[in-house]
Amino acid sequence: MKFSYRGRGGYREGAGRPKKPGAGVPHRPRAPLKARYPVHVTVRVREEVAKLRNRACFRAIARALAAGRERFGFRLVHFSVQANHLHLVAEADDERALARGMQGLSVRVAKALNRVLARSGKVFADRYHAHVLRSPHEVANAVAYVLGNAIIHAARRGERVHPDAIDPMSSGWERQIVVQPRTWLLTWGWLRARPGP
Repeated sequence: MKFSYRGRGGYREGAGRPKKPGAGVPHRPRAPLKARYPVHVTVRVREEVAKLRNRACFRAIARALAAGRERFGFRLVHFSVQANHLHLVAEADDERALARGMQGLSVRVAKALNRVLARSGKVFADRYHAHVLRSPHEVANAVAYVLGNAIIHAARRGERVHPDAIDPMSSGWERQIVVQPRTWLLTWGWLRARPGP
């Protein structure tokens, strides 16, 4: 049986709320989070703000991350700044602590970038994406990915990269910005696993 609707809205192409262009993180409730599991968080900025790896923007982001690195049961353990997004590895007491910590960090980063870029308005393109890391292997891969992301992209562009290169816009270089981990997975567990498929 085919349904038809004669009033407003309803079953027709294009009905409903218009989708936000470029929206990538669906508005679903966040997955429950246990304190023993770290989280890999990715958050993207809007196109007009995508200059994060210039020196002034990075300094502003670094100060904001340092100021909000440990609040509300949230702890920032690793980070890297890419041209249009941030990668973070964090610990949180639960999903509420993660949400509050990320909200605080996002507000600080947005205000800092707007000051540096002499602009106003939204900075982030979408909600943050969070992937819970439940095994030593997952944590090892996430840490290697976050700390090596810029180096990997440089090598793909054909730039010469030293095999021991450390991204200066990451916690591999800027350790004073982040805090020491407390979870077993981020202190010792991940060292038992080699990054890889």
